[in-house]
Amino acid sequence: MRLKIPRTRAIVGAVAVIGLFAVGATTTPAAEAFSPADKSTVVNYLHSITGSKVVSGQHNKEPAALPGQYTQRVHDITGVYPGLWGGDFLFGANDVGNRQSVINQARTEWQNGSLVVLSWHVCPPTGGSSCTWEQINGDLDDWQWSQLTTDGTFLNNAWKSRLDEIAPFLQQLENAGVPAIFRPLHEMNEDWPWWGGRSGSDGSSRLYQITYDYLVHSKGFGNLVWAWNVQDNPNGDLAGYYPGAGYTDVVTLDAWYKDFPSQGEYNSLRSIAAGKPIALGEIGRMPAEWQLSSQPDWTYFMHWSEQLEGNNSHQAIKDTYYNPRVLHQGDLAIG
Repeated sequence: MRLKIPRTRAIVGAVAVIGLFAVGATTTPAAEAFSPADKSTVVNYLHSITGSKVVSGQHNKEPAALPGQYTQRVHDITGVYPGLWGGDFLFGANDVGNRQSVINQARTEWQNGSLVVLSWHVCPPTGGSSCTWEQINGDLDDWQWSQLTTDGTFLNNAWKSRLDEIAPFLQQLENAGVPAIFRPLHEMNEDWPWWGGRSGSDGSSRLYQITYDYLVHSKGFGNLVWAWNVQDNPNGDLAGYYPGAGYTDVVTLDAWYKDFPSQGEYNSLRSIAAGKPIALGEIGRMPAEWQLSSQPDWTYFMHWSEQLEGNNSHQAIKDTYYNPRVLHQGDLAIG
C-alpha cells in the first residue's frame, strides 16, 4: 500500500512549475499539491507516462452538492485517493444551482495533487438551462440540427448562450491556475444523447468544433485540455466523429458494451490520435493488470460514479489501485 497523503484545502503559494512527473509506487512524493499551471503541463505529463503508467480516476455525478462522494469512497476502500477527479456540470435544477460546489471541489482536488476532468450532461438549446433526463435523451430534428450548426441562427446563438452559463466557472479555474480536462458532448457516436449519433462533417463533430471555437477563440479560455470522446459502440465508425487534430488534446474511449476495449478499438484510438495521448473516459469495471499491460498506452481511466461498488468488489478495487502501473494522488507531483 502506498503512503496516505494528507488532504488539505490550503492554497499552495506561487511556485515555479518545473515539471510534472510520476514517482514510484512506494516513494514519498516531492510535493503534496500542485501549483498553478497551464494546460501544457497536463498534456506533457500525459505524454510522459504513455506506455508505462496509467492515472486512476473516479467520476462524481449527482448530486452536485456532493462532488467528492465517490472519490471519498475510493479512499475509504483503498486508503488512497484517485489521481484524477471527475466532476459534472449536470442538468437538473438543483444540480445547476450547485455548480459552484463542483468548481470548489475541482480547485481542492488540483491543490491536493489530482488532475481534474469536467464533463457536462448538457440540456438541449431548444429549452431551458435545466431539464430532465428525458430531454437529455431526446432528439433534434434535421432542421433544428442545421440551425444549431449554422452561425448566427436562433439555435446557434442559444447554444452559445448555454456555453456562457458555465463560462464564469471555467474562468474561476483559469484564474486559479487549474488546467481542466474538458470532455464536452461525450459519447457522440451514441444515439442516447440529443447531441449524438450524427456522423460526418455536419454532424456531432461539427457541434464540438463550434463549442471549441466559442470557448477558446471567443471567450479566450486557454486552460482547457480538450478531450474528444466516443463509446465502444459495435457499429464502429469512430473516425467519422473525429473533429480533427486541431480541436483535441486527448482522445478518449468509454467502455460500456464491454468491460474493457478490444484490441481493435485500442488500435483504432491510437490511429485516430496520431500521437496524442489516449485515455479511458468512462469504465464500469476496474481494469485488471493483464488488461492494462496489454494496452499500455491508456494514460488514465475514469471509473463511473455508482458503478464503483455496484460493479466491483472491494478486493477488485484494491487490486487495481495497488497495481504498480496505476498512479493516484501522491504519485503525481509538481516540483
